[in-house]
Amino acid sequence: MNSYEKLYKRILACLLSLFIGGMFCINVFTPNRTYSDSENRMLEQFPPFSIQNLLEKNFTPTYEKYISDQFLYRDFWISLKSNIDRTIGKKEFNGVYLGKNDILLQKFIRPEKQDMNSKINAINTFQLANPAVKTHVMLVPTAISMLKDALPKYISSEDELFSINQVRKSLNTDIHFIDVYPLLSSKRQEELYYKTDHHWTTKGAFYAYLELSKSLNFNPHKKESFTINKITHHFYGSLYSKTGFSHIKPDSIELHEPKEAIDYKVAYMDEGVTSNSVYEMENIKKKDKYSVFFNGNHPLVKMTTENTNGKKLLVIKDSYANALLPFLLPHYSEIHVIDLRYFNEDVALYLQNNNIHELLLLYNAMTFFEDPSITNLSN
Repeated sequence: MNSYEKLYKRILACLLSLFIGGMFCINVFTPNRTYSDSENRMLEQFPPFSIQNLLEKNFTPTYEKYISDQFLYRDFWISLKSNIDRTIGKKEFNGVYLGKNDILLQKFIRPEKQDMNSKINAINTFQLANPAVKTHVMLVPTAISMLKDALPKYISSEDELFSINQVRKSLNTDIHFIDVYPLLSSKRQEELYYKTDHHWTTKGAFYAYLELSKSLNFNPHKKESFTINKITHHFYGSLYSKTGFSHIKPDSIELHEPKEAIDYKVAYMDEGVTSNSVYEMENIKKKDKYSVFFNGNHPLVKMTTENTNGKKLLVIKDSYANALLPFLLPHYSEIHVIDLRYFNEDVALYLQNNNIHELLLLYNAMTFFEDPSITNLSN
């Protein structure tokens, strides 16, 4: 090795050391971020240190997550990596597929049989213990089942529909399973799902509302009964946040507002706040624009309307229901909404205390199979 090569390697080593040292110092003196707008999630904070945590190997994994979350210019590095991976032909990024026309599709992992059975048993047990409550279940297929043609080659979309069908076949015969797949599939050329987010669009929720009316026994309003307004053209959703792509165009969000509006009140029981609208329009200015529906998720929401038919409905749900619930308002005097991820009370007792005799479980399939809180129904 000649002197020039030695000098080159020394200079390179010095520059690398300066870069690593500089980044370390900047990271140390830069205030921690608590929330990532681009990833739409809370960031890991510095974990409390103790000898016990260290010996039990609890400190190091949390510290590694903290370093990863708080790394300087994290969003830039994520975006850079994703775009390099895309350039070399990679099609899966952090559990998200890059499909045709830049559609992002969340990967479905078939649930363990034991986990699936525990959820089915919880629903069946609850229904047997509350036979006077008419129970309905709707598991909504996600975009991976509906937009098969957009998937990369050799990626199967059958696992989700297979798992949904397993639930349908295993529920008690007195439980009304609402199969929304045929109707959504017939409309799949329309924009039923966001391209950058895991949720369905308001249009997808509207078609599900039409199918739901058959089981809940009300006359749905036709499309012509609504004024459709686009409230933003700049929505980047949860799947965009997971991948960090910079080349994908944003989605739009539409609201279906009834031409003949009814008066109603929305009470957010956890906050003690009441609103005259199911929409929080200020959230259009935020990263999580889907939270325009009901200002996000809450343990318990109670809606009362001017409808005098006396009909009451309890909806146990995930965030997919948020876009569908506004369509139900004209058909009920009261709609109660529970998110089991945050609700810690007895659901059966709540039904009894509020004299409710109809229940709808509405989840997208992925959340249903991933969310352990559903088993709380039978507790």
